[in-house]
Amino acid sequence: MADASPRWFVASPALLAKELARTFRAFGRLKQHFQNNLQETEEYFAELQDCGHYDEDQRSCISFPAHELAYLHSVADCAPCLLIAGTSDGAKLRALECILGERVLPDLPSDADNASGGTADGVGNGNGGGGGGGGGGGSAGAACRATRLRHGTERRASLVLPGQFELLHPQQATPPPQQQPLQQQPQQPLQQQQQHLQQQQLQQQLQQQLQQQLQQQQHEDDDWERTPAAVAANAAYLRMLQPECQDPAFRQAQLELSLPHPLLKEVSVVLAPSRQLQPLTSALEELRSHLLPVLLYAVASERLSEADALELARLKQNFSEPVFFLRLPPAPPAPPAPAAPPYARLTTTYAKLERDLPSAGNSCGGTVLHRQLVGLDYLGGTTAGTSAGRAHSALTDCADRLPHFSRLALHARLVEATGVLGGVHARGLDLFISHAFDMARDLQITPRRLQYTRAKEEELYASLLEIANEKQEEIRQMIVDTLDSMRKQLLEEAATTEFADVPVSNGEPGSGRGVQRCSKHIQELVLNRLKEAVASKLIASVDYLRESFVGTLARCLDSLEKSGGDVTSNSLTSSHLKQILNAAYHVEVTFQSGSSVAYILWEQIKQLIHSLTWTTPPALTAEWKRKVAQDTMDSLSASKLAKNICSQFRARLNHSHEAFASSLRQLEAKHSGRLERTEDMWLRVRKDHAPRLARLSLESRSLRDILLHGMPRLGPELGRGQYGVVYACHEPWGGHAHCALKSVIPPDDKHWNDLALEFHYTRSMPRHDRLVSLHGSVIDYTYGGGSNMAVLLIMDRLLRDLYTAIKGGLVLAARLRVALDVVEGIRFLHSQGLVHRDIKLKNVLLDKSNRAKITDLGFCKPEAMMSGSIVGTPIHMAPELFSGKYDNSVDVYAFGILFWYVCAGAVRLPEAFERCATKDQLWTNVRRGTRPERLPLFDEECWQLMEACWDGDPARRPLLGIVQPRLLSIMHRLCGS
Repeated sequence: MADASPRWFVASPALLAKELARTFRAFGRLKQHFQNNLQETEEYFAELQDCGHYDEDQRSCISFPAHELAYLHSVADCAPCLLIAGTSDGAKLRALECILGERVLPDLPSDADNASGGTADGVGNGNGGGGGGGGGGGSAGAACRATRLRHGTERRASLVLPGQFELLHPQQATPPPQQQPLQQQPQQPLQQQQQHLQQQQLQQQLQQQLQQQLQQQQHEDDDWERTPAAVAANAAYLRMLQPECQDPAFRQAQLELSLPHPLLKEVSVVLAPSRQLQPLTSALEELRSHLLPVLLYAVASERLSEADALELARLKQNFSEPVFFLRLPPAPPAPPAPAAPPYARLTTTYAKLERDLPSAGNSCGGTVLHRQLVGLDYLGGTTAGTSAGRAHSALTDCADRLPHFSRLALHARLVEATGVLGGVHARGLDLFISHAFDMARDLQITPRRLQYTRAKEEELYASLLEIANEKQEEIRQMIVDTLDSMRKQLLEEAATTEFADVPVSNGEPGSGRGVQRCSKHIQELVLNRLKEAVASKLIASVDYLRESFVGTLARCLDSLEKSGGDVTSNSLTSSHLKQILNAAYHVEVTFQSGSSVAYILWEQIKQLIHSLTWTTPPALTAEWKRKVAQDTMDSLSASKLAKNICSQFRARLNHSHEAFASSLRQLEAKHSGRLERTEDMWLRVRKDHAPRLARLSLESRSLRDILLHGMPRLGPELGRGQYGVVYACHEPWGGHAHCALKSVIPPDDKHWNDLALEFHYTRSMPRHDRLVSLHGSVIDYTYGGGSNMAVLLIMDRLLRDLYTAIKGGLVLAARLRVALDVVEGIRFLHSQGLVHRDIKLKNVLLDKSNRAKITDLGFCKPEAMMSGSIVGTPIHMAPELFSGKYDNSVDVYAFGILFWYVCAGAVRLPEAFERCATKDQLWTNVRRGTRPERLPLFDEECWQLMEACWDGDPARRPLLGIVQPRLLSIMHRLCGS
């Protein structure tokens, strides 16, 4: 074989158990932080669900999907355990002895043969004789049940059902010996009776002495049953499941062994059952339902048997957990059993191994076993490997590597869970920030929309009134022209008119009323044609106004109604607007409104005469129809008809305008109440909802970073700021060689919230060359002896800040290049919707090439999340900052002040600011318009750019997209290419 005598080295069994206990204890602390974070997140989401301020889609972003919540609880609520499996039951026991440093269970009857009693290829005979063990060790035909070792104050072994019901084994239920019944004696003579009585008395005395001895012996036996040897022997008996056992309760029970071992205080240890009793995949599935198992697989032979390979293949197919393969050496010869065997320490055996193998390396590479595990996809080209956030299976003969493997395996589970939890936090924060932008826009745009709607409707109303008042003469002339142009057509149309609702026989109506109805029918025909012509002229004018006003006005009004919530009631305003526009469609042209009083009176007299019975009705010929149509057109007064049409138009406009104004006031009232509620909600999102969730997000992300990269080591102090101290990182962290560490100790919840939001904004931004990258964060819960918490932000480490560089004599070309870099960085922040609010010399860091990066995003916030607080450095603060109402133009102002220092080439305060004795005096002067003075060395274009940037009116300050090319032109002109 490639390695006939594989090594197995444990520097110290006690040290191994101690390191394992430390590993699981540290994991328990980390898992407790995760569990607390998950619980607080669930409680907070429950509050948000009940507040009633979010719709169904938004509530889905501030709640856990069912599958994610189940997964998170499977990690948070489950304690870790060490699951020991192996090629044989004897191999499991030897691995357990290695871990605990003592023999808690005696060797199985065939354990001595496990290493050498098998065939050459390691395949056992099914009864426990093989080293690779197809059937495992133990007595012939017997199987070993699952065994769980937990901590207890006294040693005790018992059988426990999965529901934690303890079973009473038949060996423990032996009844006390029953007394024999007295036999009836035959009648004896008196002397014999006396002798017999004496014998009975003597027998009673002997029985009393024997009972006392038995009680003493029983007491000694009870003491012996609590000895390690007795407990081990009892456990070994209970662990074996004989084939003849048919009781289902005893077949399902597992052995529970309580031991006062320090490792068991931190983690329980489970020995997997024999594979003929329960497959390893089934046992692991049961454990995963309530525990976080770390799987150790003990291999007691030089190669895997077919049964072992099949078991591992099924395990790989069903589970992704890494496996720690421990290659065991040949079993040492068993020592003679003492009368009362204690827990046998393995120090003698391991000390001998330590002397024989002074260097404990991994000697499994290249062996048959290694090649088999590579083929089963457990190992790659090497025996072990790790990557960020993942643990891989390992093959080793050095058990001292188990603590490191356990830490990686457990951390991998927690890293995945913190990633899921952090994703939930990120979704909620994105919702809050997006919701804050929507609410801020609603608060700004709704009053403007209402104002715009009112103004535009007033303009529309005035324009329509102008049509009604000033175009009466045009309408009169249009009526005259229409009548002249349509006269012939109307006469012919009237001549061919048929009266369907008037009974006519031989061309004559039956009565005078029929003639009246026919005359009225022809009059209506003429008036309708005239009405259509007049309305078309008016509609042409209104359509011109529709194109000028209605498009934007209607969309604006529609948006106001939809944002009001109750669309049904709010649509009344739009209907009134439509009535204004449709007023031209509803003008009425009637016979009474267009004819003179004398003509109307004459028509009434004629109708009265025709109604007399002795008057013969006229024949309804074509000539009569033309005459009626001609008389109707002749009787119409164009001036009177135009006046009447304009009067109708004005009346309808006034009515619709008043109705629109009334409904708009109602809409304003509804929006006023809604905006008050929106502003209150906006305040709560900025002050409570987003900061609380951001803090939970900071904790989950920091936990993930410490799991992946560990706690950074602090180096020398680099500088101090208003809210923290910056240190150098003593060693690489997270794959970054040169890092700086900003230690912040938030004194209260407000600073915690600001820090958490800063962290979220910075981590959410894409990386940019002009911004200092934030690599991660770690929370030190032990700061100040555990009385406080320190947040460590790990970021790029650069050489110096701009203040130090200018003080050290940085040349003009490099200073202008830095100014360009700063503008580029600010533009990127603004493109992400963020405002820095503290641009100054010490917040600009330079690398070895004197290229600039903006740092310290402590005051950086989206505009929608800004509460109007006064923040920043006094000499760089724009005047509007003191009013609490500002936007991203404050960064342009601050850049103008910074550009003054860049052009000056010195760090001395401007003379106008140096004269101010206090901050209050400085702020007062800035609000009054005090700015830095012009120095003689300033270039004219540079001075103009400064003045434009620090203009007192934010609206007049140039956009950075304009500043950048101007600055580039200045640099080319002053410094060349």
